[in-house]
Amino acid sequence: MVDFPNRRAVLRSTAKLALAGSLGRSYEAIARAQEPAGGGAGRLHHIDAVLRVATTAEEVPGVVALAATDNGIVYEGIFGRRRLRGGAAMTRDTVFRVASMIKLITTVATLQLVEQEKLSLEAPVPDIDPALGTPQVLEGFDAAGIPQLRPAKGPILLRHLLTHTAGFTYRLWDAKAVRYVKAIQLLRSVDKGKASREPLMFDPGERWQYGANIDWVGRIVELISGERLDVYFRKHILGPLGMNDTAFVISSQQRAREASVHQREPDGSLTPQPTERQTARQTFSGGGGIYSTGQDYLTFIRMLLQGGSIDGVRILRPDTVALMGRNQIGKIEAGVLKTTAPALSNDVDFFPGISLKWGFGHMINTQAGPDGRSAGSLTWGGLFNTYYWIDPKRRVAAVFMTQVLPFADDRALRVYRQFERGIYATMKADR
Repeated sequence: MVDFPNRRAVLRSTAKLALAGSLGRSYEAIARAQEPAGGGAGRLHHIDAVLRVATTAEEVPGVVALAATDNGIVYEGIFGRRRLRGGAAMTRDTVFRVASMIKLITTVATLQLVEQEKLSLEAPVPDIDPALGTPQVLEGFDAAGIPQLRPAKGPILLRHLLTHTAGFTYRLWDAKAVRYVKAIQLLRSVDKGKASREPLMFDPGERWQYGANIDWVGRIVELISGERLDVYFRKHILGPLGMNDTAFVISSQQRAREASVHQREPDGSLTPQPTERQTARQTFSGGGGIYSTGQDYLTFIRMLLQGGSIDGVRILRPDTVALMGRNQIGKIEAGVLKTTAPALSNDVDFFPGISLKWGFGHMINTQAGPDGRSAGSLTWGGLFNTYYWIDPKRRVAAVFMTQVLPFADDRALRVYRQFERGIYATMKADR
């Protein structure tokens, strides 16, 4: 954590307010009351106050929040505990399950192969499975509830998979896909063989829906590179960047630094969940299942902020990184999801009223956000409320790591937004 003058006084005052029962006010108001007048250092104390009070009030169990500009790290906030009610304190190297934040890593791996002309964004994807080579679209259900499938109107292109416009979805945010799975479970075994196990919910390029697209991309990376996904990542991305705590399978030493996932209960409290079981694995997904730390992931997005290289290590060409940050879906809208399982995810709309697009790996807000980020900023997150953003205009990148279910948890997002506001307030004060 970065130290500044008067830090102890600020934190001591904040803690007294919490202990005195002042949490009846919102912790945002408490943090504002502690904000020192003046320049950037005071603004950073303000972020400290927000995060400290949020973890004291158990709005989130613990948090690692980091931000950097082209000149290096400008803020580190590390507060709370890895596990409520007895766990160790959060540290800079705490290991998190970052879930779908792997998708950006898989996208970078794919674009490396595009740069090498081993893949094309505009060509049909390799025919590694009937779901890709001869895709079927779920047209609807007949009167008996039996799924009605038809061939897709066109092939699936790599750009469709990278932009979530291929037609693959996650049941977590697609009621039609949930109904399909329930329907085929009721079919006789002879009929099941006629039904595609993973049909498209719409024709490729027709609309946007977040789904298993990057899981398929991971398999394509393995096919084209001839390397298992974990090996490819380590050799071509994670190793060169020094991201030594980012992996599908973590060591016992890393396991000792892992934060626990916490479930949000109906009364707003958090319940620590059992640690997930880790077994030897031979297959890996490009869409989820990876561990990382705040410092590792910040390194990764700083590389993208700086045009594909950092500390003399180049991962992608600048023109490729620029392509990732451009709207790749035209007039199609993106980014809004309706949950089918509220225990795992809330409805998702991070920028209500703002048109959202998708590049390669990122969601893009087309207008300035309410908490500071510029139009054209890039973002996404992971199921357990880990998030990042990259603001190419203001030249800042940040990560926010906690471990809470459901995704898009209101309280976690409130803390995340306060962190964002504090970073931009600091940048404004320092100009």
